[in-house]
Amino acid sequence: MMDAPTLLVLAAGLGSRYGGIKQMDPVGPDGEFVLDYSIYDAWRAGFRQVCLVIREELREPLREHFAAKLAGKMSLDFVVQRLDDLPAGFSCPAGRQKPWGTGHAVWSARNAISGPFAAINADDFYGAESYQVLADFMRSPQCTATTYAMVAYKLANTLSEHGSVSRGVCSKDARGELQTVVERTQIEKTAGGARYLDNDGQWQALTGNEPVSLNFWGFMPGLFAHLETLFKEFLQARGHEAKSEFYIPTVVDTLIHRGECRAVVLESSERWFGMTYAEDRAVVVEQIRALTAAGRYPASLWR
Repeated sequence: MMDAPTLLVLAAGLGSRYGGIKQMDPVGPDGEFVLDYSIYDAWRAGFRQVCLVIREELREPLREHFAAKLAGKMSLDFVVQRLDDLPAGFSCPAGRQKPWGTGHAVWSARNAISGPFAAINADDFYGAESYQVLADFMRSPQCTATTYAMVAYKLANTLSEHGSVSRGVCSKDARGELQTVVERTQIEKTAGGARYLDNDGQWQALTGNEPVSLNFWGFMPGLFAHLETLFKEFLQARGHEAKSEFYIPTVVDTLIHRGECRAVVLESSERWFGMTYAEDRAVVVEQIRALTAAGRYPASLWR
C-alpha cells in the first residue's frame, strides 16, 4: 500500500502585491489562516505529513501557530527556500532578491520528501473536494512513478475582482490527460469572461471556461531529479535575469512534451479564493464565514 501522501506548501512568497505576510493573515473565526483550512482539508483526506517551504523568518511564528494544532494528526517539517540553494556549478547573481519561483520551491524540499506528495500555494483556498479527489487518485493504480496529477479549476471560478492573476491555462486529450499548460501571468476578469496580456503586449480573449492550474499538483518523488535537470537548463538560459522565475507548470509541460511523464487532469467544482491583493482579504473572510455557517467547517478548526 502506498504511503500516506505529504502536503508540500509553498509559503516563501514575498506578497509584494498583497502588501504584507499573507501566509499569516488571520481570516477564520478563530484566527485561522487560509493555510489552516488547506492543512485541515488535507488531513481529512488522508494526508499525514505537511512540509512548509518558507523564508527563515517565518519558521518560528509558523511553528508556534501549527505545532500544537497538528500534534497527533500530522507531522510538521520546514524547508527554507534560499536564493543560493542551486545545483552544483551555479551561483546566485549579485543583486537578485526575487525567489526563483515555484519550481525551485518544490526542488528545495528534495531532501524532506520520499513518497507521494501534493504541492500547493499557501495563500490559496482550494476546497475540501479538491484534496479528496487528489488523495483518491494517489491511492489508485493510475498513480505511478511517472504519472502525475493536476487538480484543474474552471478559470471563471479563480479570478480576483481586484486585479490580474497568474494561471496555467490547460488543454487535455480525450483520456483526460494534460496536453499543454501555458503560464499566463496577467489574466483579468472582463464582462464576457476574461482576457490575458500576451508576450507582444496584446490582449487576448478567454471564455472563462478554460481549465486552469492553480499550482495544485500530485507528484511522485522522482520529480526531484527532473526538476534539477530542468532547473539547470533554466539557469543556463535565464539565470542572469533579475526577475526570471522557474515555474512548476512549465516543468510539467516540458516533461510531457519530452515523453518523460503523464499528468491526469482531475477536475474540481470548488470555487477558488485567495489572498493576491489586500482587497481580497474581506472576500476571503466572508467566504470562510459562509462555509462555516453552512457547516462545512467547524467554527474552530483544531479545538
